Amino acid sequence: MKIPWMNLINCIVLVVFCYSIEVCNGQDYGGEEVVKAAPPPAQENCDGVFVTYAFDNREREYPFVKNVTAQAWAFTSMLTVINTGLFELKSWKVQVGFQHNEVLISTDGAVAMGGDGFPVKTGKNGTVLAGFPQADLKTAIDTAGDFTQMAAQVKIKGTQFGVPTKSTPMPKSINLLNDGYKCPAPKKFKTFMQMCCKKDPKFKPKNTSIKFMERQNGDLSFTYDVLSAFENKYQAQVTIDNISPLGRLDRWNLTWEWMRNEFIYSMKGAYTHKKDPSECIYGPQGQYYKDFDFSVVMSCQKKPVISDLPPEMENNDKLGKLPFCCKNGALLPTTMNGTKARSIFQMEVFKLPPDMNRTALYPPQNWKIEGRVNPSYKCGPPIRVDPTGFPDPSKIGITLNAVASWQITCNISRPQPKQAKCCVSFSAFYTDSVVPCNTCACGCEQTSKCDGNAKPLPLPAQALLVPFQDREKLAKEWNRIKHLGAMPNKLPCPDNCGVSINWHLESNYKTGWTARMTLFNWGNDPFVDWFTAVQMKKNIGDGYENVYSFNGTKLPQRTNTIFMQGLKGLTYLVGQVNGTNPNKDPKVPGKQQSVISFLKKNTPNVNIEGGDGFPSKVIFNGEECALPPNFPKSHAAFKSQVGLLPAVLLALLTFLLLTDQFH
Repeated sequence: MKIPWMNLINCIVLVVFCYSIEVCNGQDYGGEEVVKAAPPPAQENCDGVFVTYAFDNREREYPFVKNVTAQAWAFTSMLTVINTGLFELKSWKVQVGFQHNEVLISTDGAVAMGGDGFPVKTGKNGTVLAGFPQADLKTAIDTAGDFTQMAAQVKIKGTQFGVPTKSTPMPKSINLLNDGYKCPAPKKFKTFMQMCCKKDPKFKPKNTSIKFMERQNGDLSFTYDVLSAFENKYQAQVTIDNISPLGRLDRWNLTWEWMRNEFIYSMKGAYTHKKDPSECIYGPQGQYYKDFDFSVVMSCQKKPVISDLPPEMENNDKLGKLPFCCKNGALLPTTMNGTKARSIFQMEVFKLPPDMNRTALYPPQNWKIEGRVNPSYKCGPPIRVDPTGFPDPSKIGITLNAVASWQITCNISRPQPKQAKCCVSFSAFYTDSVVPCNTCACGCEQTSKCDGNAKPLPLPAQALLVPFQDREKLAKEWNRIKHLGAMPNKLPCPDNCGVSINWHLESNYKTGWTARMTLFNWGNDPFVDWFTAVQMKKNIGDGYENVYSFNGTKLPQRTNTIFMQGLKGLTYLVGQVNGTNPNKDPKVPGKQQSVISFLKKNTPNVNIEGGDGFPSKVIFNGEECALPPNFPKSHAAFKSQVGLLPAVLLALLTFLLLTDQFH
């Protein structure tokens, strides 16, 4: 048998060649550069800020239901903001128009504005996401194209509803909200959308000398100043300024969220509601500070609740002695008292790795403040502003600047239906019935024994002076006397408001008209330094003449708004008290009232009885009160027509009788 030497030699050569190729690949430790994927053409051609939203995936969540609209889906997506222009983008904000009842569980790389922490329910217009911790996006020129400094990627995770199985759930739109940029409608594709926002050539910043963001205007402003900084801690001062002429806070409670495991060691001018060292001992704080005495720490909570100190602590060497501190949580508008429109407290904050250097400073997020019968505030994220300047204690003219400063701006939001804290009833001289406060105006916890959606029943005027549980008999009797129709089997629920206000149209004559305003306090505690404001329709405010039992004035910046507060010695709106016979008589609310007069000289053609005599907005202690959906109607025209009908019928009958007699 002959051996096929040529075939054998060819096989050996082939094996050696393959082995040589394998060895070469094994010895290649990066000699060839990895080719990066080219950016999309739209990004390459964008001279401004390039924003994209990309849908990743979704999975059906428990419970599994047959109803498509009720089925929950877990989804993930990515929001990307890239600075492709020549100017640094400071404190970026993007509105994502979610439209499938999304509940955001986390947004890694951003925070949800106006939220109280996760989970966050998106509204009708979606949610605004603000950059954190990377709030500022630098340019490619200043960073040599470092993508990590000029771009932010936000990983979004959440739950959505009402999405068909085979569809791709996308937002309605995306939009960059930073001042000075104009954005076109985003280009939409199946799984992503994108847009290029460019600098508005017509936009001119008010102050070009500032290094950071310009300070914002709002109804309420927080300033977070770092007064001194060390490697593992810093001293901070929080200043609260009430800017709105109609804003107010009583016994305020402030909350925020620490995002990097910070904790409050000590505090002056305020205190935290809970002091629990175990939250630090068993947390990352205790793992790092192993020999630390956490029993003396003010607060280890991720979301502390902070309140103002009472006035008697103002001169306390350890806790007080700060300007504008210790007012028991009262923040009055400047229209009442300028010195009580500001509150200040200080605290010592400890940090954890990786922030162990003097310049690693991050303010807390998700600021929220509440009070007693006060407006609801929606707060934005902290924005970096130029350091706050403080006067030098030596008074030699030197200004001391903070190490770093942030501003948090809050605006008053209108209360949602059935979520008010006060309500208004309407009455008038030309009708006997009162249009009461709306059913469940301030919420209803139980509706098993009453109808939470029914219209309130008309009431006699004396019913306003008794608690709601004692009005049922009066309402039924009034309904019988006035022949208002059959009573419903399930009566309307009460308004459940601690404060109610009655606006009574008292007179209407040729040269002017008057109204009477009555305040009712159904709570047990008095309101100190109370105020109320009414906003009239059209130009009715131009005819304002006087308030007789209150201290009243027309606000210059809001010409149609009349501001009223108690006269000296009458600044307390007392709480409800027992009746003359507590065993038999109902409780009596605290009450104050005044007549308000208007002239018609400057407001011709007003229809007082047609609705112009009733306010379009009523505010008590900064809180917007719920108004009735309608006002008392005048029946004068109807009565005149009814009164004319018998005379017409009598004339017609006489004519017929005479005609019949002649025949």
